[in-house]
Amino acid sequence: MATLFDEVRFEHGPAMSNRFMLAPLTNSQSNADGTLSDTEHHWLTMRAEGGFGLTMTCAAHVQAVGQGFPGQLGTFGDEHIPGLTRLAHDIKKHHSIAISQLHHAGNRSPKEIVGTPVCPSDDHATGARALTTAEVEQLVEDFVAAAVRCETAGFDGVELHGAHGYVIAQFLSPEINQRTDRYGGSLANRSRILFDIIDGIRSRTGAGFNLSVRLSPERFGLRTSEMVEVYTRLVDEANVDFVDMSLWDITKNGVDEDFKETKLIDVFAGIERGSVKLAVAGKLYSAADCRFAIEHGVDFVAVGRGAILHHDFPRLCAADENFTVRSLPVPRATLHEEGLSDTFISYMGNWPGFVAD
Repeated sequence: MATLFDEVRFEHGPAMSNRFMLAPLTNSQSNADGTLSDTEHHWLTMRAEGGFGLTMTCAAHVQAVGQGFPGQLGTFGDEHIPGLTRLAHDIKKHHSIAISQLHHAGNRSPKEIVGTPVCPSDDHATGARALTTAEVEQLVEDFVAAAVRCETAGFDGVELHGAHGYVIAQFLSPEINQRTDRYGGSLANRSRILFDIIDGIRSRTGAGFNLSVRLSPERFGLRTSEMVEVYTRLVDEANVDFVDMSLWDITKNGVDEDFKETKLIDVFAGIERGSVKLAVAGKLYSAADCRFAIEHGVDFVAVGRGAILHHDFPRLCAADENFTVRSLPVPRATLHEEGLSDTFISYMGNWPGFVAD
């Protein structure tokens, strides 16, 4: 019988000491130029020390024009390597796997930060312009170069953010992607950028470098049936170590017509995946929630809110099989104690009912 505290082994890189991963969480704590801040370092290393078997950074942009929010961690220049090196070292010294999530916001990049955002196709709603074919090829290169920087800095691996309507998901979407070149049209073409990035990273990083992808199964102009196809190709080709499915709620059924009678967790856990591992995220607020996910066949859980509210969420689950997170709203002083900066707390204040006045 699998437990939350089993070791998880990957084809590349070190094993997780348990089945708990810190989900990649927006927090706006880094410096304006994308370099690591002390507050970002403190937040992440506190989770590694708190028992997470894998500690993942927030979305870290691979191009300046791909920035998605103020105070975002950057991986687009060599000037970021010193901070990333410090961060990777201090995560790993707590026996947690250090992973950086690589990201580009595409048409979700704020104009006030980047000027004119870019997108697979012209997007009048956001004012984003379509990338040229050469710019798509450069985007692939910049994802790969960012991964190489992270490896140079000592990270155990990277995750490609292909979820939540950001640029890779925009390419995957048949609604957003209206291109007529080799990056548009069929699903094979719309997913080409993702697989080109994967191939590039595998060719230019070492044999021990962990590589993963985060996907959304629906919403954001995506079709669940197509996401099943992408997921199946990822596990069949086995060039990634795990797929991180952002389900929003691990107990929910799909919204697309063909999946309304099926829990999304069962859709993806039920697909033969060989050596590739499956992580899920979505309303994991208790030890029981995490056990539910493992019992439904996934390999580990990506904890978000629980990790914000408790830096030592895994240890609390180990100590009490009935553990559940503290109730909302949470006093600012408590969030400070859990390692959140004033900036992060202000960001969480955008979530109704999260922070006590």
